[in-house]
Amino acid sequence: MALTLWISLCLLFSLYVGAVRNCYPGCRCEVESFGLFDSFSLTKVDCSGVGPDVAPIPIPLDTTYLDLSSNSIRTIPDSMLSGPGYTTLVSLDLSHNHITGVSRSTFSKLRYLETLDLSHNALEDLTDGCFSGLPLSEVDLSHNKIREFRLDILTSQGHGKPISVDLSQNLLTAVWRSPQTPPPNIQSLSLAGNRLTSVPKLRDVPLRHLNLDGNPVVRIEGDAFAGLKDLAHLSLSSLPELLELQPHSFRGLESLQVLDLSGNPKVKSLPNSVLSHLPSIRRITLRKDVHCWKTQKQEQFHWQVGRTKGGEVLTCEVAGLVS
Repeated sequence: MALTLWISLCLLFSLYVGAVRNCYPGCRCEVESFGLFDSFSLTKVDCSGVGPDVAPIPIPLDTTYLDLSSNSIRTIPDSMLSGPGYTTLVSLDLSHNHITGVSRSTFSKLRYLETLDLSHNALEDLTDGCFSGLPLSEVDLSHNKIREFRLDILTSQGHGKPISVDLSQNLLTAVWRSPQTPPPNIQSLSLAGNRLTSVPKLRDVPLRHLNLDGNPVVRIEGDAFAGLKDLAHLSLSSLPELLELQPHSFRGLESLQVLDLSGNPKVKSLPNSVLSHLPSIRRITLRKDVHCWKTQKQEQFHWQVGRTKGGEVLTCEVAGLVS
């Protein structure tokens, strides 16, 4: 028993020392071991602040998390994220760089990538399909220069391939089939601090969290969030140009529980129909430290009109916020 324990400790130590010894200069590698006798290991590699020449760099083959933040990276060549160790990444941090764009093939080799942080860069536009085919569940694009976010960024429409050709009667016709790509599975998306002037159309994306804080959105149109039936948390704070909320702005958000509308000085009240579109809402923040919540109105009797029905009403800490 003692001998077995000693062998296990030696194996773990050798894995740890080997990973550290082979870590790129300036980077920090941390090994997490699992399984019987620590027979399975995963490596986290932190190369933040190393410098603009940090990539491409060799990383351990079992790397799951890679931090390349704060390195003044401007471009991401296709070869940068395609070497050994990169193709098994689950989480990638490219925040606080100077990245201006990503192509359709930038992340195409990262078939296990679930979390991607591109916040605090200089992105102005994203190529359609640049996130297509990736099992992403969390994407942070906050604090860039993005003016438009299209659903095609998450999917790949392609041009299709011919599946049949008719040469009869000297006519050339072809039937085209669009390539099948899995639907996006993103559950958390942050576009805070960009240059969006309207709410992006994200119909049928299974989002649970959406952050659009700090964008110059002028108004939120009716059905702006159509198709986001799974959304539970929506943040629309500090929109400096927001003038008003339409009566049907939040229609279709049947799962929404938390809505943050704080920091919008031009929005003085909520539409009185807001509860009818938000059956699951628990809390609405309209101003700093001013919250509204759903309560049950008791059935009452009035001597002129008789018995009045009860129901759900929106109660705020300050009167007059629901109009």
